[in-house]
Amino acid sequence: MTDLGPASIDGELESFSLVELAVLRLRREILSGRTDPGERLVEEQLTRRLGISRAPLREALRRLAEQGLVEHVPRRGVRVATLSDRDVQELYDVRDVLERHAITTALPLARDADLAGLRAALDQMSEATRAGDRLQIAEAHRRFHVAVVALSGNSQLTAVYESILVKLQLFMARNLSREAEVAQAEDGVHRHERLLAAAAAGDPEAMIAQLAGHGARSYLA
Repeated sequence: MTDLGPASIDGELESFSLVELAVLRLRREILSGRTDPGERLVEEQLTRRLGISRAPLREALRRLAEQGLVEHVPRRGVRVATLSDRDVQELYDVRDVLERHAITTALPLARDADLAGLRAALDQMSEATRAGDRLQIAEAHRRFHVAVVALSGNSQLTAVYESILVKLQLFMARNLSREAEVAQAEDGVHRHERLLAAAAAGDPEAMIAQLAGHGARSYLA
């Protein structure tokens, strides 16, 4: 019979905490643009830098692979996830189709309260922009666009849309990082304020026009 006494449980909890901390730290590094797509992640370097053993590190890398942020390459180890330019273009095209379908289905809205998700995401975006927290900015952008699609009331559509964003999140973060180098910090907030205003006005054509000039891919080349 397996001994699950206090020492064993404490050890499992400690290992779990190390895994979670490693996931959070590596995820932040990847999504803040500190690592590039295709960059190799060397276990020996990571264990030293993070101060953990290989077991929790490997579990952290497995979870990051599930999130689409890293990938295991046979006989070459682990690297930051990469997609071809064509893959990225196709994923953005699918994202655009889903957003536009959701908008034409949802607007005009029956209740102003339906905009609560967009407003909450915009507030998060504003706070993160003031703090200069790129990871939270990227998360707020993702949250805002999910809220846009959720306006349709179609849970299956929203689930498919979120799966597209999981694949794109690394490239969206890189886009935001490059935008920060050449644009005003508040530009992203203002773009989303215009989207919110169009949604509040119940004007699907205006909202789609705002998305067309949204700049989601402007800095990826």
